[in-house]
Parts: sequence; structure tokens; C-alpha cells
Amino acid sequence: MTNIRVAQKEDCSRLLELIHELALFERAPQEVTVTLPEFEDAGFGNKPVWKAFVAEIDGQIVAMALYYVRYSTWKGCRLFLEDLIVTEKFRGKGIGKALFDRTIVEAKDMGFNGMVWQVLDWNVPALNFYKKYEAGIEPGWLNASLSKQQLSNY
Repeated sequence: MTNIRVAQKEDCSRLLELIHELALFERAPQEVTVTLPEFEDAGFGNKPVWKAFVAEIDGQIVAMALYYVRYSTWKGCRLFLEDLIVTEKFRGKGIGKALFDRTIVEAKDMGFNGMVWQVLDWNVPALNFYKKYEAGIEPGWLNASLSKQQLSNY
């Protein structure tokens, strides 16, 4: 039986393991540079910026959905789903759907004007999953960023 619950600070170590697993799957393991203390502080410190739901089976966290509030000048407040991760051994068992559904309910309960996320164009299983929800997948947008190092060089 899968138990979906709100993530707690003591879950952060396991959540970071899942994030590393996702980064490996997405062919970018070197991109995860956040430390456990930074991650814990960002979720449970004085100014938390993220929340998450976890899926447990027999007391073990096997999946997570991490989100935060995104403000769009065009659309208003929207829930941004940063990561939806199901550890490989437990994929295809409806756990991702349960977490995604719970996140949709959260967006509705918070009165947000929608929910957004990113998906890699080569991740066909994820694309097919989101198509079942009739999600709009927008072409043409490119991600841009500045690293911590680039910020410090400015």
C-alpha cells in the first residue's frame, strides 16, 4: 500500500538521493550541486521556498513531488512542479500518478491559476504520462540560467 504524505525535514537526505537518481537519468549528474544543509534550509528553514509530497511503501520513501509557487505576470500564481521522481524499481505501479494527482489537488486547494513543469523532449514515457492529463506541452522555450559562480563574478 502506498502512503502519500507531506515531506518532513528528516526526509531530506532521502529526497536528495532521489534528486541524484533523477539527475543521473536525465544525463546530468554533475549538475546537482546543492548540499544537504542548503536543501534542508530551503525547505524547512526561516524562509522555506519549496514543499513536497512523498510516497512511501512499507515506510520507505520511493517517490517525491517537489513544488513551489511561481508567479507569472501573465497568469498569476501557479504551482511549479520542480521534480516528480519515482525510484526506478517502483515505476509503472501508479505511484507517479498518485503523486501527480495529489499535486493537482494542492494547486486547486491553494487557489492557484494553474500548474506548470518542464519535461525533456526525449523523455517519451514522461511525455506520454502528461498527455494522459491532456497537458499542454509548449515548444520553443529555452532554459536560461546563471550559476552561483557566475553570480559571484558579476
